[in-house]
Amino acid sequence: MSNPRYDKPYMIERIVSALSYLSAGMIGFIWLILGVLTKSGLRPFMKYHIFQSIFLSMGYFLLLIILEQLSIVINFVPFVRNIFSMLTFPLMIPIIFGLSIIQILIYTLLFYLALTSLMGRYSYLPWISEIINKNVR
Repeated sequence: MSNPRYDKPYMIERIVSALSYLSAGMIGFIWLILGVLTKSGLRPFMKYHIFQSIFLSMGYFLLLIILEQLSIVINFVPFVRNIFSMLTFPLMIPIIFGLSIIQILIYTLLFYLALTSLMGRYSYLPWISEIINKNVR
């Protein structure tokens, strides 16, 4: 049986985990490389948050590429182009502090993930956290 006192993440682990979310996984990736070079094992808390931030960043950029290619194809179809523009325009208009609805949602998600990791907790996102949990723990 493990002692819960030793299972709590150190403050440096919390900070690196939070910065990993805010830097699109880059800080976590550097931390992984440093861990391999120094041959020090990462604790499950660090692995979970670093891999989740890298997975989310890769998924986000992949989604952006797919949506960009899809919009290029949609722009060739006259009637569909107009409907697509009417649907996406309200999501892209700057509403609060020059941010659109999509940007507000993304920043809110990043803030939630960074805050929970800074508090020393495992953040949960449906489907994504389950995949990371199976592969890390």
